[in-house]
Amino acid sequence: MSSKQVYINQLKEGQNLEEIFVLLEARLAQSRNGPFWDLKLQDRTGQIDAKIWHPQSAEYVDLAPGLVVQAAGQVRSFRDRPQLNVTRLRALPAEEEQAVWPELIPSSKVPPERLLEELETICRCELSLPAWKKLCRKILKDEEIRSRLLAAPAAKSVHHAYRGGLLEHTLKVVRVCLSLSELYEGLDRDILIVAAVVHDLGKAWELEGGIVRDYTDQGQLLGHIVIGLETLEPFLSGLKELPRDLILHLKHMVVSHHGEYLFGSPKRPMTREALLLHYADNLDAKMNTADKALEDLEGASGQWTSVVYALERRLYRPGTSSGQAAASESEAQGQEKVQQCLLPLKE
Repeated sequence: MSSKQVYINQLKEGQNLEEIFVLLEARLAQSRNGPFWDLKLQDRTGQIDAKIWHPQSAEYVDLAPGLVVQAAGQVRSFRDRPQLNVTRLRALPAEEEQAVWPELIPSSKVPPERLLEELETICRCELSLPAWKKLCRKILKDEEIRSRLLAAPAAKSVHHAYRGGLLEHTLKVVRVCLSLSELYEGLDRDILIVAAVVHDLGKAWELEGGIVRDYTDQGQLLGHIVIGLETLEPFLSGLKELPRDLILHLKHMVVSHHGEYLFGSPKRPMTREALLLHYADNLDAKMNTADKALEDLEGASGQWTSVVYALERRLYRPGTSSGQAAASESEAQGQEKVQQCLLPLKE
């Protein structure tokens, strides 16, 4: 089996292709012309909607999410978004699937192993209370936690929805908390770091970390906040050096980090540290969502994204001050060269 030649982020309208993807979603729907398959395909660069129209749709009795498929068809545009009209689809044999997984599973730009290493370094170097250092070391050295963290996305689709996404998000939230703790006096810097490290730990069990990112039964029934507290409890109960009020504060920060009841938070933040953690978490999620939407404009002539439903708006790609400064500097250098060329004539 040859490796992929064309990726989703390279597709252009009118392009014909035959490529390998993972089937993320498959639904049999009905149109005026007959039943059709409504699909979502993925490779490591992104996702694309796809359709198998009638009568070809009748050739496929059962299409299940998680299949690795070879799809042939043409890229069209629908509502300003690319869509693949599939003319032929076949599932790869199971023995060929694993070889192409790296081409199909989106991953963080920085390898998850390096992200985890940096997280451990921050805990070792930035925490001052030995008991907090011991707690983070035990959590991050636990074999099951490590293996899950390395594979886990931070969400199914909205933000950091790729392998290593949970670690990337966690590390960003830790960095935001560190930066803001320098700005606002009187904060418990240690507990901010620890809470940022563990606030989304339950997501490593809430979502599948494999080729199809979906909710586990545990994730559906309990959610990552409850799972996170259950995961932390054995580590906290075995740590006799920490006062009970600090443990209670840490639990409160984990429980309240979604900020509002409307967003699934059992409690609203009731301490300054809990407020800061909530806003740091929300900020990184929103910025990552915006970044991913704007990445879709790369190479495009327009400056507006389609509607980003998680943000309830379209986003605009403006010019940059750095680009303007570079242009001004280039213009100034050009004028200086002209003056230097004219000086001999004046003499």
